[in-house]
Amino acid sequence: MTGVVLVTGAAGRIGTALRTRIARPGRTLRLLDVAPLGELAPGEEAVRTSLADAESVAAACEGVDAIVHLAGIPTESTYDEIQTVNVEGTRAVLEGARQHGVGRLLYASSNHAVGFARRQDEPLPADTPFAPDTWYGWSKTAAESMCALYHHRFGIDVVSLRIGTCFLKPPHVRALATWLSFDDAGRLVEAALTVPSPGFAHVWGVSANQRRWWSLAEGEAIGYHPQDDAEVFADGLTGEDSDYVGGEYTTLPLGVRR
Repeated sequence: MTGVVLVTGAAGRIGTALRTRIARPGRTLRLLDVAPLGELAPGEEAVRTSLADAESVAAACEGVDAIVHLAGIPTESTYDEIQTVNVEGTRAVLEGARQHGVGRLLYASSNHAVGFARRQDEPLPADTPFAPDTWYGWSKTAAESMCALYHHRFGIDVVSLRIGTCFLKPPHVRALATWLSFDDAGRLVEAALTVPSPGFAHVWGVSANQRRWWSLAEGEAIGYHPQDDAEVFADGLTGEDSDYVGGEYTTLPLGVRR
């Protein structure tokens, strides 16, 4: 895909990692964030705004071919904050996409949308039904269903990326199963940007981890073939594994900021 790709939350951890990994000749990355973006590379544009400014978000969607929607509160917080940023912010992005005829949106959902789903004998499907573990996880279910509404009503192709633990290195034992490397995140987003006519699809955002118990079949169907394995970082990691998708989030107090 050439043309213009709008990346919301571009100053965040994943957004920063993606900037070099999804840059392509003939592609413009329009980077949207309320935080500073630093020096721009060739092929990058900056839009300094908040998701709360729906008019500015909509304006940023003009002339865009696809949206990678990463922006939002990335962990548990109060209901009001989660609802305002993660749900209403996603609505602003979808409305901008509708107004300007954007044909594709990649939504950075989370494993916490299905945090209370449990380990099975077979790999857990990417379209596992909602079982949120926190207000944060609930916000991802609300935004996913909003994306489905805009897909069915307005024809926007949506790939919902249920992201695992996306850091430079796995931070704890649970992540040996759930880790998504930055390089694989780039491969995942590129596949979701370029697959023809995905419709409405769910894909796990997870690397090819030896201890993985989430399905890769849905990712392979859109051309995502992860190459990294968390096992190389296993020595010295602490913490406990979990039979729940959401791990410790299933026991966090609701609405308490992390």
